[in-house]
Amino acid sequence: MSVSSNRDSFGSKFGIIAAAAGSAVGLGNIWRFPYLTGQNGGGAFLLIYLFFVFLMGVPVMISEFSIGRRGQRNVFGSFKAIAPGTPWYFVGILGVMAAFVILSFYSAVGGWTLEYILKSVTIGFGNQTTNQLSDAFSNFLVHPFRPIIWQLVFMVLTAFIVFRGIKNGIEKYNKFLMPLLVLFLIILGVRSITLPNAEKGLTFFFKPDFSKVTIKTFLFAMGQAFFSLSLGMGTLITYGSYFRKSDNLGKTALNVSIADTLIAILAGVVIFPAVFSFNIEPTVGPSLVFITLPEIFSHIPFGNFFGLIFFILLAVAALTSTISVLEVVVAYFSEELNISRLKATVLASVSISVLGIFASLSFGPLSDFTILGKNIFDSLDFLASNILLPVGGLLIVIFVGWYLNKSTLFNEISNGGELRAGYFPVYRFIVRFIAPFAIAAIFIYSIFYGSLG
Repeated sequence: MSVSSNRDSFGSKFGIIAAAAGSAVGLGNIWRFPYLTGQNGGGAFLLIYLFFVFLMGVPVMISEFSIGRRGQRNVFGSFKAIAPGTPWYFVGILGVMAAFVILSFYSAVGGWTLEYILKSVTIGFGNQTTNQLSDAFSNFLVHPFRPIIWQLVFMVLTAFIVFRGIKNGIEKYNKFLMPLLVLFLIILGVRSITLPNAEKGLTFFFKPDFSKVTIKTFLFAMGQAFFSLSLGMGTLITYGSYFRKSDNLGKTALNVSIADTLIAILAGVVIFPAVFSFNIEPTVGPSLVFITLPEIFSHIPFGNFFGLIFFILLAVAALTSTISVLEVVVAYFSEELNISRLKATVLASVSISVLGIFASLSFGPLSDFTILGKNIFDSLDFLASNILLPVGGLLIVIFVGWYLNKSTLFNEISNGGELRAGYFPVYRFIVRFIAPFAIAAIFIYSIFYGSLG
């Protein structure tokens, strides 16, 4: 079941946490989490979200780490190694497909952040109305080649880091990028809470309003916890395959979840004081990032500087996620096709970029082309978020909870009995009985009622 000892691996505990947290931390924390919180009762949503992160998110993450480290291969190869002669490898195929699809449209959004970094440095956001900022964003999206250029630049950055390998690429750059991301969040948070009436935003964010809590709130919180932690897409299984046998999987999953959650909370501290200070509706939605916040930057001293920091922050958050997603496909190509890492990186990056170009063009030249009423970008998003991720996550917990031998699982989590792992009975109960029903609820809701966002 083991592979060559020459296989790359992480070199330090901090490197593991930085890389895994980097995979989990993305635009979902800084963009999606604040507006979902705004739409679902502020502090009440925050509490429910935290509950699901630690009830469901941590156990599923431990499960994915266990599969990866046990299999010592890419997400597809790990299932084949652990369950030879069975169809479970299909879960690995789903993971590779999910990563391929997600990166095709996620890299487009990463490209948007680069466009806005350039805007911050050149023309800035000063003296522009909401309508002007909205028109500027729309004009950029429909442009026939500007979004594609930025998307390809973003993919090149991602591919460069992944090509360098685990220790000298993904680990090395995440150890720099993740602290930088936290630093920028703190700078922006300090500026945000010093705005007039900032306390109203903090009260909204941290004071629970349970009158707005419905069944939907629980589903949204559960879905956000699941998707925010990068569960179900193969990234954590792939990263787990690079863990050392001495690494504590439970503690690593807990630390990654705490880091991911703290960054989401810091993002809320940045967003809500600012939107309340300028009397902006906190439920405004995804346009918050590229239209609403630039309007705020245009009205505060040194707004272009803080705008620059914010969009660098977004780009860093997107990049730490895209390198983990690309690694899923690169590891698969490299190990299953038996080709060099360079060839695998080029093959994965080029093929994903081709699909990504169609996603970028879906707002402009290909806007009339739809699939079941959705443009290409939204169709890819729906396929990944509403089908591939929930199904993949559901099959992963069924595999670990019901197929994998109990002693084998305990042996992996306890590092061959060297760790006490007293939480194991509770963990296994959650994976066997609670997580499957929770993920199934997310899947059913998202299929019949649309995205949980």
